[in-house]
Amino acid sequence: MGLILLDIILFLIGLYALITKRNLIKKVIGFGIMEYAVNLLFILIGYRMGGEAPILSEGMKAANFVDPLPQALVLTAIVIGLGTTALMVGLCIRLYQHYGTFDIAEIRRLKG
Repeated sequence: MGLILLDIILFLIGLYALITKRNLIKKVIGFGIMEYAVNLLFILIGYRMGGEAPILSEGMKAANFVDPLPQALVLTAIVIGLGTTALMVGLCIRLYQHYGTFDIAEIRRLKG
């Protein structure tokens, strides 16, 4: 239970950065922290203390296996998160080239 609480705190740190910061790069970093917190939550949900890999051979009984589905979901989420982060960084670069700043308030002011 303690690890899940730490994971929620990590998610809230990312949410804080996403909501309060005016710098676009800091917002991208906050979004990344939130992604990693969600991935960690999936892994924590699928973990079992003393669990074994879900590989059955002859003579084995299905007893205490670790659930492999959250691990597969996290692998997919990592790839999607990488694409999303690359898109956000690309947009930040284009905004910086056009306006010369990463500050959202300054971009809104310069927009007209």
